[in-house]
Amino acid sequence: MAITVEGCSGTKYSFDGPYSDTGSLTDNSGIYLIVCSDGLTYNPIDVGESAKIKSRIDDHDRADCWKKNCKNTLMVAVYYTPNKQQAGRKEIEQDIRCNYNFPCGKE
Repeated sequence: MAITVEGCSGTKYSFDGPYSDTGSLTDNSGIYLIVCSDGLTYNPIDVGESAKIKSRIDDHDRADCWKKNCKNTLMVAVYYTPNKQQAGRKEIEQDIRCNYNFPCGKE
């Protein structure tokens, strides 16, 4: 399965997942999308980037915000970017963030 989100630029990003735990994730670089699911729909509540996706999600400083803003199942979707450095990942994160009103994270 995949979740597609659109950035302000009009670019569409196809994320792998969503996954209900981090067991399916790898510590590769990319962008993560935190979603709240009721089993039928996926409501994005945060986006971010990391050089090590799995480690970042497992020990995230905004996890409390995710839990507070999700009454159902928290899930994560990933857009791996093996050929991008942090600046390139940040650019994608900001493109997505500007098109959504995420309750968590304002970076």
